[in-house]
Amino acid sequence: MRKMKFTFIYLMGLALVINLNSCKEDEPCDGNCPTGFICENDKCVIDPTFNPCAGVVCGPDEQCINGVCEDIVFGENVVSGEITANTTWTADKIHILASKVYVKEGVTLTIEPGTVIKGREGIGSLATALIIARGAKINAAGTAEKPIIFTSTLDNIRPGQKAGNSLAEYDFGKWGGLIILGKAPISATNGDTETQIEGIPGDLVYGKYGGNDPADNSGVIKFVSVRHGGALIGDGNEINGITLGGVGTGTVVENIEVIGNLDDGVEIFGGTVNLKNVAVGFVGDDALDVDQNYSGTVDNFYIIHGSDNTDEGLELDGPEGSTYKDGLFTLKNGTIIAVDQILTSGADLKAKCQGTLDNISFKGYKKGKHLAVRAAFTTTSGCTEKADAFTYVRDGRLVIKNCEVVGADLNINDIMRVYTDSGATDATAQKGLFECRCG
Repeated sequence: MRKMKFTFIYLMGLALVINLNSCKEDEPCDGNCPTGFICENDKCVIDPTFNPCAGVVCGPDEQCINGVCEDIVFGENVVSGEITANTTWTADKIHILASKVYVKEGVTLTIEPGTVIKGREGIGSLATALIIARGAKINAAGTAEKPIIFTSTLDNIRPGQKAGNSLAEYDFGKWGGLIILGKAPISATNGDTETQIEGIPGDLVYGKYGGNDPADNSGVIKFVSVRHGGALIGDGNEINGITLGGVGTGTVVENIEVIGNLDDGVEIFGGTVNLKNVAVGFVGDDALDVDQNYSGTVDNFYIIHGSDNTDEGLELDGPEGSTYKDGLFTLKNGTIIAVDQILTSGADLKAKCQGTLDNISFKGYKKGKHLAVRAAFTTTSGCTEKADAFTYVRDGRLVIKNCEVVGADLNINDIMRVYTDSGATDATAQKGLFECRCG
């Protein structure tokens, strides 16, 4: 990067001029003082209004000090363990997650616009993550010009930048992710109204989520980007980019993105929170995953599938237990794009999936790899039909409308597949149930 060293040389020369040509006490200055000095009481004295950095243009990672462009050196705030008092992370430092960091119940973590947070590498118990516990709040209100960025310590991004250049979109699992937990209703296994979030050991109370407050408020995340996460915590078990567990409608989630995560991009476990303007790209598992009878709305989302190291664009499940079974989700105004002709479906609507998919476009998928609706049958109980997504389509609890699959030479069987334990069947006989069209 460019250095204006001539300025320093100029200042040294200025000192010599002052030494050699200073006015004597009994002689007038005659206006001959050098730049940066003025004549006062017949002496050359420093001009208090002189700005040595005036007109000096420095690079994006530099600042002008006494007329010289110097590298900006950002301090680091290394964080680990509990946050037990209201705390603010400022944009003039890089905040390093040295372990899993938990924001305790009753505590608010405020993150200034433009702040960069980096997680150290680690797997298993050493995986780093930021966890907002039930009853705690995060106030991360970035802006379009100053987004809040969560990434890895291997990423050379600096405050004031929107991207570094040391990691690419397929650099997965370099740290954990962002986990937000709340007290809104969930439908967990065995009828549980609360449970432990994946990625957090079961004996830690900070990992609990769920409750009976649909309007629960976990804070604000706006213009937040989460990158290169998904650290491995067990065999086949990784942390999602952004995890929302039992989060309520009092929480604001808008303008968020997840890029290059090893596991799911955004996974929502129950709760009622509404999401607006969501982007997910190049993840190793599902882009948007819904579980435990999530009943909020995701409005305006954009998903890019990369290569063949990914799974579904949408993976949608319904209630897992006997409690909180009536909630319905809405996913609307979405675009899901496959690149490199990957061999997976744009959406997998699984057991008891219930809600509405409205105005969603699937692009770039091969025939038969677009929208899979699970119709599960148990072979161990005389082929008795279980409650499943296809049943809910017939009953009107799962609605698919105003959707399209963009591609050449497609028909209803290329758009919709109905799966059983014994294999896949086409949807020709049921095509009136699906309001999808070929583009």
